[in-house]
Amino acid sequence: MHLPLFIILYLMFLVKSSITSDSVAELVDEIIVVDTGSADRTVEIVSGYTQKVYSYLWEDDFSAARNYSFSKASMDYCMWMDADDILEETERDKFLQLKQSLPSDTDMVMMKYNTAFDEAGKPSFSYYRERWIRNSAGYKWIGAVHEVIPPTGRILYADIAVSHRKMGAGDPDRNLRIYRKLIEAGTTLEPRQQYYYGRELYYHEQYEEAVSVLEGFLLLTEGWVENKIEACSICADCYRHLGQEQTALTTLLRSMSYDLPRAELCCEIGKYFLEHGNYPVAIYWYEAALNAPENDRAGGFVLPDCHDYVPLLQLCVCYDKLGDRHKAKEYNERAGVCKPYSEAYLYNKRYFNS
Repeated sequence: MHLPLFIILYLMFLVKSSITSDSVAELVDEIIVVDTGSADRTVEIVSGYTQKVYSYLWEDDFSAARNYSFSKASMDYCMWMDADDILEETERDKFLQLKQSLPSDTDMVMMKYNTAFDEAGKPSFSYYRERWIRNSAGYKWIGAVHEVIPPTGRILYADIAVSHRKMGAGDPDRNLRIYRKLIEAGTTLEPRQQYYYGRELYYHEQYEEAVSVLEGFLLLTEGWVENKIEACSICADCYRHLGQEQTALTTLLRSMSYDLPRAELCCEIGKYFLEHGNYPVAIYWYEAALNAPENDRAGGFVLPDCHDYVPLLQLCVCYDKLGDRHKAKEYNERAGVCKPYSEAYLYNKRYFNS
């Protein structure tokens, strides 16, 4: 089967368009580029890959721009990529294999999105995103910021990752500015957007307002479970910054009212007890993180290190504090198996050897 697939490169301002295009140009049947206001050589560069280059007047609405780009499609499936997204060499064979074998009744393909990396280039933050979408009027992007096509229909999860190799800081205030503009215009944010608005406030260190927005989100009956769990984590950190540590702990524990404990939350609870000198309880939570089930398809953000490297390293610290040097060294070695290049692991190794 030859799957007709096009790729939409969604470009904005000073983009690194040739890097993104190079990574997929030979894998797709059609390339569509939407330029939302570049001031460099973007259009000139991408014209070497496709003649389907369109200008779109940016209006502070990511969904509107994405829906415009999809409207230019002529193939059966759409794949979107941003200007700093690339398909690594290791992923291209898997990409082609899926393209040739995708069941014809598939509506959406979810792929991992790696957005942060450790010192060795290993993904340290990832989550699944809708990456291939059937070219159908039934699928529309929603949300002015952190836009999404809600997963529906026949969904396939693929062991393929797109990497977001961000080049440049961009505009750190853009998302918050868009949310403020929507609110000033009288727009009521739907639950998912309310969650992301709270996150933006948190990133801007506006902790009291972030707590107010996120606590309001947590009280809603609507909203994705994963967003609720992550909102607890963000709220807890806000409370820590506000000097309300007991409330921070209570909020972390509250996350478990939504679903089974996440490794990320277990590590945060363990950190609380470690910092307060309660090492046996910290050990309990770090062990819980090691044993927490991995479910990266639930839709939440995943910190892979919280399932092994982080709790192992922190268990090393806990046992060292309790005077059990042998067990502490054992956990450090296990952490080293995960990341033999880690500065923390190597520091501890020198510490134990001396």
